[in-house]
Amino acid sequence: MAKFYFFEIVKQYFYANVFTAPKETYSKGTHLSITFASGYIAGVACAIVSHPADTVVSKMGKSTKSAGEILSELGFAGVWGGLGTRIIMIGTLTGLQWWIYDTFKTMAGLGIKTNK
Repeated sequence: MAKFYFFEIVKQYFYANVFTAPKETYSKGTHLSITFASGYIAGVACAIVSHPADTVVSKMGKSTKSAGEILSELGFAGVWGGLGTRIIMIGTLTGLQWWIYDTFKTMAGLGIKTNK
């Protein structure tokens, strides 16, 4: 759910503040680039939101300790370990997922109509 929310918010921001001309004046390539960038940023936001909980759950799967015990061991800084790698992975995957989806829509004639 968060990916959809963040994607729409970022895409709306791009069209309202960066690409301010009417949507139909941009090429399909520009629309698909906006889609990828919006998806990437949405992926980054989701990675940041879910990383601490995913770290704890991952550690729980490898031991018999409770979530509270793991949190006590790791501390606040410890739950953020590996976030940089996760951002690159999730951001790229989410950007590509949205790009593939929008590319299919564009090829099927269901995307934003353009004059270019």
